[in-house]
Amino acid sequence: MGKTIYYGGRILTMSDPLYAEAVLVENGVIRAVGNEEDVMKHQDVSTRMVDLMGRCLMPAFLDSHSHITALASTMGLVPLAELTDMESVCARLEDYRVKHQVKDREWIIGFGYDHNFFPDGRQPDKSDLDCFSRNPVLISHASGHMGVVNSMGLQMLGITKDTPDPEGGRIGRMSEKEGDVSGYGEPDGYLEESAFIGRAGSMLAPDPEKELEGIRKAQVVYLSHGITTIQDGLMKEDGFRLLARAGEEGILLADIVGYPDLKNAKELAEQHDYVKQYRNHLKIGGYKIILDGSPQGRTAWMSRPYEDAEDGYRGYPVYGDEELQRYVDTAYREDMQLLAHCNGDAAAEQFLNAAEKAAAEIPDAGGKVKDIRPVMIHAQFAREDQIRRMPEISMIPSFFAAHTYYWGDVHLKNFGQERAEHISPVKTAADAGVIYTLHQDTPVIEPDMLETVWCAVNRITKSGVRLAQEEAVSCLDALKGVTVNAAFQYHEEQEKGSIEEGKRADLIILSEDPLQVHPDRIRGITVLETIKDGEAVYRKDQ
Repeated sequence: MGKTIYYGGRILTMSDPLYAEAVLVENGVIRAVGNEEDVMKHQDVSTRMVDLMGRCLMPAFLDSHSHITALASTMGLVPLAELTDMESVCARLEDYRVKHQVKDREWIIGFGYDHNFFPDGRQPDKSDLDCFSRNPVLISHASGHMGVVNSMGLQMLGITKDTPDPEGGRIGRMSEKEGDVSGYGEPDGYLEESAFIGRAGSMLAPDPEKELEGIRKAQVVYLSHGITTIQDGLMKEDGFRLLARAGEEGILLADIVGYPDLKNAKELAEQHDYVKQYRNHLKIGGYKIILDGSPQGRTAWMSRPYEDAEDGYRGYPVYGDEELQRYVDTAYREDMQLLAHCNGDAAAEQFLNAAEKAAAEIPDAGGKVKDIRPVMIHAQFAREDQIRRMPEISMIPSFFAAHTYYWGDVHLKNFGQERAEHISPVKTAADAGVIYTLHQDTPVIEPDMLETVWCAVNRITKSGVRLAQEEAVSCLDALKGVTVNAAFQYHEEQEKGSIEEGKRADLIILSEDPLQVHPDRIRGITVLETIKDGEAVYRKDQ
């Protein structure tokens, strides 16, 4: 690789001192950081000189939670994200059917609808999709926690009136359809949580011949946003095999960290060549479990009822306390990091209780709390009292801070002013000395780190409502959540997250310094180049 010296711009180190004048990279490693005169002493005739021309060089971003294989699987699906009514959804699906000459009885699958933005705000059902009588149709909600199939889809999935609701999920029924009792108890096409993820969700798998191309395309999406460490946050057997194959064929340019589904794919932790170490840019970092659902889908498990909920509805858990304790104990016994999806404060409490018990009863060899760094994924409604308990067991909340923008208005309706105002309490975590990270849960939204930083700094909804400004953080603190803190979450703080001598040269070049622009302009900054181990892996407009 040789030597490269970066100079002539703002070099944001995310370390102390915060800025440097020049950086020397050699063979993929940062060798010198400091003032320009000292760094230039390392120059020789073969050194590549990069004049930043006033632009900003900083550490590359680390994705603390997303699903690259899920994003890859959506690459060939019908995109529905920006549509605001079912008429448009059906028109988009029909255009796809005609354009791609879909044969009878072949699936048509769309991804990304959000009923919260439909005129009536209701979840669609099979009647909305039964205009497709010759094809099974499935549409996945943007959250990935629910979806809808048409009548032919129900038939092909084997879901009937006699199919019971699975544990931790629900099959929609026709029992409440405007007094029509002729179809009482029949499935209405709506599938929620495990009913969707466990059965219909499997239909999102792409054609095997297109899987590697999907990984290539998905990886470019991350790289274009300056991300060089990517997560596969609920890894299954097929996902691991796909990523391992991609690594063996030299497709992976970024580092991928997989977290096998602890309930359904625990055997992946037996892949010893990958556990806690990279092989061809892929490693297994620990386990993942899901404890509740989606707040915008009203399936997150809350300690208090949803606003205007009938019969005190509070969402529901996936596991009972004893079953969850067994899973958490497994992670502690095996010294494996555990990521737990917790949106509601009741789910957060359940995870905290289980982790505290395991930490106390399964210490390390010295009798101290094991340093597995459990992660509370999303932590949307984690309370201050819960956040203050986290440092004792080195728990890390990873906030989906972009909820403030994308679903802040929805949360105001679902949870009322007090609770909705304080979603993603990043400042509470910062003030409590808690190490936190920020993520996008891709493919729920694009893995746009600068937009997430903008969200954490401004906390503004789509309609312009500013949420609990006391929970807003500085741009520097938000950047920590996608650099140094994210590296710590991965147990990679000695290698990544800041520009320091000896660390890997995972870098990005931005059009502007995020710390020097007005907070409103942060998400308008452009990633011009992404550098992994000293080599450019993405350049804008190339």
